[in-house]
Amino acid sequence: MNNEHIHRPYARVEAVVIGVSAGGLDALSVLLEGFPTDYGLPLIVVQHIPEGVASQLAVIFDRKLALRVKEANDKMPIESGCLYFAPPGYHLLVETNRHFSLSIDPRVHFSRPAIDALFESAADTWGPALAGVLLTGANADGAAGLRHIAEQGGLALVQDPAEAQVDTMPRSALALFTPHHVLPLAGLRELLLQLDC
Repeated sequence: MNNEHIHRPYARVEAVVIGVSAGGLDALSVLLEGFPTDYGLPLIVVQHIPEGVASQLAVIFDRKLALRVKEANDKMPIESGCLYFAPPGYHLLVETNRHFSLSIDPRVHFSRPAIDALFESAADTWGPALAGVLLTGANADGAAGLRHIAEQGGLALVQDPAEAQVDTMPRSALALFTPHHVLPLAGLRELLLQLDC
C-alpha cells in the first residue's frame, strides 16, 4: 500500500482508537505485530472484558510488543507511542485535555467498557485527527462510534468481515455506513504504520 492511498485529510492523524471483542487477542496480536518502539501515535484499545475479572491484556502485550503498554487509569495523560487498554468494569473516555477518564455509566450493548463510549469521546476530542479501527466481535458495539468518527472528519477503518473470527461487529458497521477502508489485518497494520509517517 502506497502513501497515495491515504487521502490527504487523514495524513495528520494524532491518535488511533481500536475496538475489538470476540477473537480480539489473536486479532490484536496480528494487527500490532512489528510496531516499532518509536511509533509516534497513541493507540487506545477497548477489548470487551468480563466485569470482576482482572485484565491481563496489558501484561500479555507488554511481553509481545516493542511498544510501551499500559492499562489506562483515571486522569492519566495520553502519551504518544503508547498502547493503552481499557480496564474492566469502566467505560474509557477521552477528555478534551487529552487525559483519560473512567466512567461507571450504564453498559452499552451489554458492555462496560464499551467501544462506542471510547470512539465517541475520542472523536469529539481529536475530530479529523483521529483514526478508528473496528475489528472482530460478536455484537454491534463500535458501529455507531465509528460512524461518529467519520462524521467528525476522522478516518474509519473496518476489518474485512471475511477474515474476522466473529464477523458481527464489522458487519454491523458496514450495515450502518460506508467506512473509508475495509481491509484484512495485514492491510490495516500497514495503513496504521503509514499514518505515523
